[in-house]
Amino acid sequence: MAAKAVDIVRAIVAPLTRTRVFRRVLGPLLLPPVERFVAWISHGRVQVSALLVPSLVLHTVGAKSGEPRDAALMYTPDGQGRAIVAGTNFAGARHPAWTANLLAHPDAAITVRGRRMRVQATPVPDAERDAVWARIEAQWPGYRNYERESGRTVRLFRLQPVAHAE
Repeated sequence: MAAKAVDIVRAIVAPLTRTRVFRRVLGPLLLPPVERFVAWISHGRVQVSALLVPSLVLHTVGAKSGEPRDAALMYTPDGQGRAIVAGTNFAGARHPAWTANLLAHPDAAITVRGRRMRVQATPVPDAERDAVWARIEAQWPGYRNYERESGRTVRLFRLQPVAHAE
């Protein structure tokens, strides 16, 4: 029954996320503070975006500051135990900061469904971009339009879990 409710909400919300109003106003202005508030109030146990799509919290080190940074992101499983993340930034003209952080410091961590794990971030090679976008759009149709409308090539990363050293 819960899956049916998620499907209904997703069917309502998905078309909204494809609108210019969402990309330019609602998404960038409302979602990050709402995600932070819900994470704070739930002590990190609930992520708003996870109610609709597979979501994670990416834990990086700032490319310039060297300070810890967190970003709530949608991800797509790649079928081989890795997560794919796309730096769409709500179709904004600039790359999100977390992508620069991963380029500077590819050793990162993610929290998925309350479980934290170390990952190694690897940019998706140009030759694989179309296939990766097809996988992402199988999960969230129309998502590549964010890249088209941004006027830039969105940075795509694979996040490979790293085994703990014994």
